[in-house]
Parts: sequence; structure tokens; C-alpha cells
Amino acid sequence: MAAEAGRPGLGLDLRAALVIGLATAISDAACQGVGLSGGSVAYGAVIAALVIRPDFSRWPLKIYPVLVILFGVCLAIGVSLGLGLSNVPELFSFGLVAALMQLITLLLPSSLRILSGVVAVAGVLPLLGTPSWEGWRDQMLALVIGLTIGTLVQLIFTPESAASQSEPEPKHSQNPGAAPGDPPLAERVAAGLRTPFFWRKLVFASLAYTIGVGLGAVTPKYLYFGVVLLLNDSIGDTLARVRDRMVGVSLGILMPLLVFNTIGMSEVAIGLVMGGTAALMTALNRQSHLRTALISSGVAFVGYGPLVAWYIPHRWIDYLMGCGLALAVGLLLFPNSALRRFNQLTAGASNPSVAGELKQLLPAATEEARWLGLPKPQLPAWSKP
Repeated sequence: MAAEAGRPGLGLDLRAALVIGLATAISDAACQGVGLSGGSVAYGAVIAALVIRPDFSRWPLKIYPVLVILFGVCLAIGVSLGLGLSNVPELFSFGLVAALMQLITLLLPSSLRILSGVVAVAGVLPLLGTPSWEGWRDQMLALVIGLTIGTLVQLIFTPESAASQSEPEPKHSQNPGAAPGDPPLAERVAAGLRTPFFWRKLVFASLAYTIGVGLGAVTPKYLYFGVVLLLNDSIGDTLARVRDRMVGVSLGILMPLLVFNTIGMSEVAIGLVMGGTAALMTALNRQSHLRTALISSGVAFVGYGPLVAWYIPHRWIDYLMGCGLALAVGLLLFPNSALRRFNQLTAGASNPSVAGELKQLLPAATEEARWLGLPKPQLPAWSKP
């Protein structure tokens, strides 16, 4: 959840890198201090890094309890089905949980749609190891520790110039869980079930792990992550996410490779890795890929310690396969071109009523044009305020 926002300035970027490193190291020490180990420790440290926003703006307060509850429920579903279906083939249980997670995303109002990826990932986490309620407890505790420490460290080190910034809280008079204009839950679910894009994602999320096994991927889970995190309704949005993922993964493995294989594993080393990754992204002017790079750096110490020889090439190759699967599905099944729609709207007579839609389409249309080698689309003069 590292910030996605605009360029905050070099001084603020470097401060954020230091804060990310400090929060990660403290979270790692706290998790180990309460008796956590293995993957749970890493989850806490990664969450502590991701909750910090490089511009030091604050997350809406409601996101914290919603995130904890949603993560816990989805994780519990994964544990329950993993234990209950322990005698059936793993590919079947993984596909079933993956499909259920996609159905749960339909229940989220637009204001919480940012958590769709959390739902998709949390549900299958227990199936990537040995599901147990002890593991559920440890992962939930690690999540709370990471959220708490990351938020507190950011608050302590927020500069005065950014102290007043916060994510605006939507004001809803009757239903605080829904954004203005959200239809009732039943209508929202029914509308989602009628769209081919939902079924496209559900089917391939259910099959992605099996496809990865069939293709001989060493870590087939990355094909699943590729579909659920990268595949979008729009071709341009899918292309943008693929580019972000591959840049972030490629740069995110550099610091773990350098630090863990040089000085080993410790709270200091983990802080250096995560803070160093944030600083590297600043130096390369790749702040838009920071969140992906931090996740890539963070998962490097989930059970691996100093990186083993096979980890980096196979993780990169398998994620590339996941990107390829997401692209293939997005381009071949019910493709939806933002660039084509953008050109249709701008080719006609001036129509200020579509100005909002044009602005929403512009990022995805720009990404499509970049990949096709076409000039960058421009908003017409009549759409600008």
C-alpha cells in the first residue's frame, strides 16, 4: 500500500526510504519478540513497509479495521477449505478458493475496491503451505503488528509540511461502507455476474495455478498472482500493471541479493534491504513501481534466508509467465481497448458531458499507445476545465 501519488521531492523521498527501513526493522524485531517465526515475521515486516506512504499522507482510518477483518475472513476461508479438503487434489482446492475470492470481491463497494488484491492473495496464502489455525493466528498478529508499527513510525517522522495531508474521508449519510453512487449490494453483485470480464477473471484465476504446474513452473503461484493482480477489464490497464510488475520485481530483487548474501539475515539487514529498495527506486526515478519493488524485496526472506541460487531466476521467469497469461487472456478474450474508446469519444463533436470519462480513460489509453508505438493521446481542449 505504499503511496501511488505524485512526485513528492527528493528530500521527502529519502526520508520515506529511511522511515520504511526503520519501520521494517522494528516490525521484524517485534514479531520475533512475541514468538513469531518464518513467513509470519516477513508478512509483518512487509506490511510495515507498505503502509508507509512516501508523501507521508495518511490512510483513511476506516481502512485499518476493514483491512484486518477482510484479511482475517479470507485467510480463515483458505484455512477452513484447506483443512476440510486435505484429501482432495491440491489443484482442485486451490482453484475452488481462488474462485471464492473472486466472488467475494463483488461484495466490495467502490470505496474499498483497492482491497481486491488483498482478498485474492489472502485466501490462497494458507494453501501455499500447511494450513492451520495456529498459522492463521500468527499471520493475523503479524498483520496487526506491521500495520501498527508502520503507521506509528510514519506519524513520528512525518515532516510538518506534510502533517496535515490525509486521504479524504468520504461522507455518506446512511451507509458509511458505500461510496456515493454505489448501487445496493444485490444490484452490484448481479451486475458483476452479468459481465464477461468478471467470469474471464474468475475462470483463469481458478485455472492459473494448474496452468503453472502444467507448464513446469517452479513456483506456479506466481501465475495465479499474475492473473488476479494484473488482469484488468481494460487492455491498457493490464499492460500498465504488467510493466509495473516486471520493473518492480526486477529491481526489487537487487537489494536482497546484495545485502542478504553479504551480511546475512538480521533486523538491520532487513531494514537495509527495504530502505535500500526505496532509495534505489528514488535514485532511478521509479517511484511509481515502489510498492511492487517493496513486495518483491520483502518476500525474498519468506523462508529463504540468504537467497538460494535458484530463487531469483525462477521467480522472475514464473512471474513473467504470469504476466504472459494475464496479457493473453486480456487480449484474446473480450478485449476492451481504452485507446479505441478514447479515440471514438474525441473524434466526434465536442461533448463536455464525456470529459470525466475521457480523463479516466487517458492513463490506460496512453499505455496502449506506448506499447503500440503511437503518439500519446491528448485530451481535447473542450474537455479541459
